[in-house]
Amino acid sequence: MAQGISTGFMRAVFLFFALLIGTSAASQEAVWVQIEARPSLPQAEERASDYEQRLDNVAGFRLRSGWYAIALGPFTPEAAQQRLARLRSARLVPRDSFVADGSAFGAQFWPRGGTRNFEPIALAPSTEQPDTDVPVQPQAETLAEARAAERALSRAERQDIQRALEWEGHYNARIDGAFGPGTRRAMEAWQLANNYVPTGVLLTAQRNRLVSDYRDAVNSLGLATIRDEDAGIEITAPMALVVRDRAEAPFVEYLSRDGSGVRLLLISQPGDGATLASLFDVLQTLEIVPLEGPRALGRRAFTIEGQDDEVISYSYAATSGGAVKGFTLVWPKGDEKRRLKVISEMRASFTPLPDQVLPDQTAALDIVTRRDLLSGLEIRQPSAALSGFFVDRGGRVLTASAPLLTCTRVTLGDDGEMEIAALDADLGLALLEPANSLVPIRFAAFDALSPGLGSEIAVSGFSFGGALGTPTVTFGRVEDTTSLDGREELTRLALLAEDGDIGGPVLDAGGSVLGMLLPPPDKGARQLPPDVRYAADADAIATFLLENGVEPRASSDPSSLAPSDLASRAADMTVLIRCWN
Repeated sequence: MAQGISTGFMRAVFLFFALLIGTSAASQEAVWVQIEARPSLPQAEERASDYEQRLDNVAGFRLRSGWYAIALGPFTPEAAQQRLARLRSARLVPRDSFVADGSAFGAQFWPRGGTRNFEPIALAPSTEQPDTDVPVQPQAETLAEARAAERALSRAERQDIQRALEWEGHYNARIDGAFGPGTRRAMEAWQLANNYVPTGVLLTAQRNRLVSDYRDAVNSLGLATIRDEDAGIEITAPMALVVRDRAEAPFVEYLSRDGSGVRLLLISQPGDGATLASLFDVLQTLEIVPLEGPRALGRRAFTIEGQDDEVISYSYAATSGGAVKGFTLVWPKGDEKRRLKVISEMRASFTPLPDQVLPDQTAALDIVTRRDLLSGLEIRQPSAALSGFFVDRGGRVLTASAPLLTCTRVTLGDDGEMEIAALDADLGLALLEPANSLVPIRFAAFDALSPGLGSEIAVSGFSFGGALGTPTVTFGRVEDTTSLDGREELTRLALLAEDGDIGGPVLDAGGSVLGMLLPPPDKGARQLPPDVRYAADADAIATFLLENGVEPRASSDPSSLAPSDLASRAADMTVLIRCWN
């Protein structure tokens, strides 16, 4: 009782002091230590109640995935990191607990009837009193009695203990039922983690708790062997968490059951190594496969792991008997032990069935992707698509800077990684450098002469964001060699262009580059005609390139080209740039 009053009093004094010096939720970033996520509200409430017996600042929120998160806080970011380290050291929270910004938190369910408008607090002296140095637990039996009970266990029961220790993260050797030094060390580690005396021999009550917790967790998964005749795959899957929805090549889709947040795809299509490589690329365009994480493509198999703030996905596929088969598992973040258990069971049990495969859709994959549909799954979409053009033999690309200022990732097409090497926001120019070696068919040759007023020009660009697959050429004319407000480095054009044309090269009749198309001018309070467009001129571009290590090539061909030849030359240097967030 005295300790409870002291804890509450100290917290109240601390919060009062924080308010007194002007520290408020409005002036500090609030973050949380997320310690668990449970698939159902009753389970989450039970766990939150357990934690509240030992820890302060326990709260619970529903996640967008449908699961329920248990968290501590909120804290300032520094305090959250220190508190997490302290709790992990004391083994009071799971090892996979992490600091979350709370953006995925929805309605609060814990404390019951409470509010989520907490003050973010800095690190206060610990009010938890773990006694991890010499944990004391009343023993209902002696060690000799425990050893005797252990000797009476069957091999299967001893293997269950090893599996439970493996589940808890303390054992990583063979499940053989032999209690050697490795198993004894695992038992001792589990005892320490649960505030028991670390003897390396489990008392009967300890053994029952260990195995019971493991079985409850595994039973909640509903692991069962399924034989999907459409996919031609036999596999052990968490059927308590997913339900079969439909088969549409190249996937059989299993959706979340009862808001579990878990999804499963069985992969099945005829093909060989080339099909495998194509599927490897296609899977990474799906929203359910986050971009961050390791991935590996071999001649006969691939794996893709991806994670973001909400989910972790795991994909595996391999060639087998003239087909490519595999699976993708999508799992809510914060439930790592069960996720790893399921992946282990799925990999161990995965069996392709001969002569059973979903029909061939290989030829249609690109078409389906462009229609933003792949077996009904959401395709990851770029936040912006624009044009650019090669400026040297090394594959460096010039494009417009404005659309890229908020990008977290820039690609050439869908997956050619590009780095922003230089920016000039005033001129609106950006220089991109390929992450991997790239040799263009053609790169720009710049015309050093200023275009004459009224002369015809053409802009090459991906007018429709890549929907047509190749750039189009839009014709216009030069209206003035300066902008409306007198900027000499800009050329004013009369041109009806699309947003996808921004960043494309402005060409003369012979295919030489006169400039680069910029975004539409800011109209302000004036209503400008829709064909008023600006281009950064060749002199300004040359200066920018030279300052950033690129020697611009000068044009030496004054001849004119037929429109079809001009379009072909422009297509060899014009590229599609995608911005991703």
